[in-house]
Amino acid sequence: MPPYNEWMTSLATDSAGASAGPESRSQTDVVLQGIKQMITAGELGPGSRLPIEKDLAEALGVSRGSLREGVRALSVMGVLETRQGDGTYVTSLDSRLLLAPMGFMVDLQSPEHRHDLHAVRRVLETEAAARAAIYITDDQLERAEEILASVGPLSLEPDNADHESIMEADISFHHIVAQASNNAALAALIDALANRTSRARLWLGLHNHGQVRTAHTEHVAILAALRTHQPDRARLLMAHHLLVVEDYVQDHPADVD
Repeated sequence: MPPYNEWMTSLATDSAGASAGPESRSQTDVVLQGIKQMITAGELGPGSRLPIEKDLAEALGVSRGSLREGVRALSVMGVLETRQGDGTYVTSLDSRLLLAPMGFMVDLQSPEHRHDLHAVRRVLETEAAARAAIYITDDQLERAEEILASVGPLSLEPDNADHESIMEADISFHHIVAQASNNAALAALIDALANRTSRARLWLGLHNHGQVRTAHTEHVAILAALRTHQPDRARLLMAHHLLVVEDYVQDHPADVD
């Protein structure tokens, strides 16, 4: 990493060039792009402390107020964190942090686009299941088995089933499969969608009692494919499993509104 004064001078030069672009480019945008440049260039890494406010604002060619706005925006995005009395730091830049705001976007989707979210979830989770069949650990297999065993008896009596507990187990099972994919970005995207699509799965179970037992049976089959490390089988089983909910959302949009 270059000396502090050297890369601050370089940043000021680059920012001056960038600010000569379209007038629609706000000072907050200059801050966002400038700090992103510092991170992607390796001048700041996970856990690094940002330069003091006065120096950074001067280097970026923006007011201190605009700098604060940009820092707040990057904090919401999970890129920065401000520690009271200790300055502002780059976060771990973990995929779960950086992709978490996507959940906010998902929450804003209008009813007519909810089927699209389930389709995206299916595409992501089928690939995650295939990867999980390769990378899943013994501990993850054991946890998944415990989750399914805990709700097995409930699925046999759907008329009196505790649907909230079944849904919690459903989310936990899919979370383990996503984590077992050995791809942090993929797992973070799936987790961002999982809770936002749970309402449709809950309604399906409440209005089609046979689906509770069917879903549990499908989970058991997916787990068997993971345990025997069969990627293609795991992918196909997961796709079939999720298509049921996807079709339900498309055919009964009012139920999940």
